[in-house]
Amino acid sequence: MIRICFVCLGNICRSPMAEAILKNFIKENGEDAHYYIASRGTSSEEEGNDFYPPVKKILDLHEIEYDKHVAKKVVKEDYDKFDYFVCMEKSNMDSLFKIFQIEDCSKIILLLDRDISDPWYTRDFETTYQDIYEGILTLYKKLSNR
Repeated sequence: MIRICFVCLGNICRSPMAEAILKNFIKENGEDAHYYIASRGTSSEEEGNDFYPPVKKILDLHEIEYDKHVAKKVVKEDYDKFDYFVCMEKSNMDSLFKIFQIEDCSKIILLLDRDISDPWYTRDFETTYQDIYEGILTLYKKLSNR
């Protein structure tokens, strides 16, 4: 089983969006039993909150199914629970190194080769969706070829 945790700042926009998109790919391909997918934030600001409402709207628009979401913060104990921590931006990676008290780790990666803008600030949920979708397609192809 491949265990993936998507990571952003608050865990109410980008990382749960990525979680929902990948879960849909996996479900469509009948591979549910091969993956465990979750998401976390590097901040505790939004802990306990659901998706930010515009994220639900963009997922609905693109017909991406999702479950009730409860934002969670990454904790040190999460390190051994996942094979990959897929970050939305470089600052998320830096935060994980501090949380896990490590200097480098090949299981902490960026979803794209650049930062994915936070729609909480940009208000551009469609562009964020498209960037995450692009990253998920590439990630899924890599994982499928393992």
